[in-house]
Amino acid sequence: MIAMTGFQRRRQAGVTLIELMVAMVLGLIVAAGIVTVFTSTSKSNRAQNQLARLQEEGRFAVTRLKADLRMANGQYCTNSGGVAKAAAASQVYLDGLRAPKVYAKNLTTAMADVTTGWSTSSGGNTYPAAPSSPYSFPSYLSMRGYECGLTSSTCKPLDPSSILSPGIPAMGQAVGNRVIGTAVLTVRYVNAARGWAVVDSGVAGTHLVVDAASPNAIQSITLGQATSSEPSTADFVAGDLAMLADCSNAQVFAVAKAGNTLTPDPAANLAIPAPQQPLSAPKVFDFNRDYQTVTYYAKVVDDGNGQRTGALIRRVNGGAGKPGGSEDELVRGIERLDFRYGVQDADGKIRYLSAGDVDKATGINCPPTEPNAITSTGCLWRAVSSIEVSMVMDGQVPLYTLTAAELAYSYGIDKLPKPVAPSAHPIKPTDQGFVDQLIRREFTAVVSVRNFNP
Repeated sequence: MIAMTGFQRRRQAGVTLIELMVAMVLGLIVAAGIVTVFTSTSKSNRAQNQLARLQEEGRFAVTRLKADLRMANGQYCTNSGGVAKAAAASQVYLDGLRAPKVYAKNLTTAMADVTTGWSTSSGGNTYPAAPSSPYSFPSYLSMRGYECGLTSSTCKPLDPSSILSPGIPAMGQAVGNRVIGTAVLTVRYVNAARGWAVVDSGVAGTHLVVDAASPNAIQSITLGQATSSEPSTADFVAGDLAMLADCSNAQVFAVAKAGNTLTPDPAANLAIPAPQQPLSAPKVFDFNRDYQTVTYYAKVVDDGNGQRTGALIRRVNGGAGKPGGSEDELVRGIERLDFRYGVQDADGKIRYLSAGDVDKATGINCPPTEPNAITSTGCLWRAVSSIEVSMVMDGQVPLYTLTAAELAYSYGIDKLPKPVAPSAHPIKPTDQGFVDQLIRREFTAVVSVRNFNP
């Protein structure tokens, strides 16, 4: 047997317990550093992804809102006013008011989301009795807004959910309710992409027959497709109102339908309708379908994992099941939604008012009087030349690692231009049923109303 030397024994010896513990501690320190870096990077990545998605969805929401709001009170190709008439004193020719003349007795029942029926008192404003003669389309039917605080009793000029039924839900925290403290806005305009162009007799398409002796009273309208892009004549449903429009003005009247022929119904009209002369590129519309009612509001939805959030809803013509109706969810994450209305004075100055202030103005505060007016109530809705949109959107997924500074956000409507904690806002996320631990950002935009009609 060969004896092992001391040198050989030292070469084959293992590490000591102390050396092993030191190595383990160093390894744990390195691992902890890696985990810390990974956690920090993951947290930052989640926040950055949420911010990127929030910014993209916010831009989309604003863009979609702007497309509808700028068309408020939009008529078919009447961008410059009605037929020019000489002023009595100066003899200067001025454009007439762009407001359809209404002959139909049942106008309000032909539209969706109407909160201003005849002979009602709403928000301190008394609306007129049902007219007995043809009249100008009222300003408050072209645009009307509603602002709300924490309860329905704070809504001005009234709580729309108590009137707009079915479809506009009451405020609350439950899924399906309207988000607490959010505004509602309804605008109306002609969908000029639809309708049937009136052509000369002998040409395929829609033909208008008038009684020259009556004077120019409408006898009948026979619908036909001048081009394949026009709607099917079956889209005009019996019982709907007709709208004859041109590049000066429009008339709304009740008709009886036999086949493709529409005949004014004397029993359902205040008078036999007569088109304004001269007619310029006339077109016939199904008023119930083509004079669109677009309402925006925020609704509580289930975002999964027991979380709720707000969704921006675009409701057309009273929702699904109505002529041309739909109700679509555009984006999620909407917690606040407010509108301010830029009212242009006679001297050209613009004041931004709340919906309640716009709605209650009457008399001397009105723009120049419209022809065949039935009321001055709500007249300032016609003087709105721009609309300021304000929204607060959240990231939808709670991040419980956010710091107090990261949770803070600003909202100009609350008169808080600098970021503050969620609990410092007059309408808190917890009031609405939402958690605090969300990234939130404010979005604002000013929309010029293309069809401003002073």
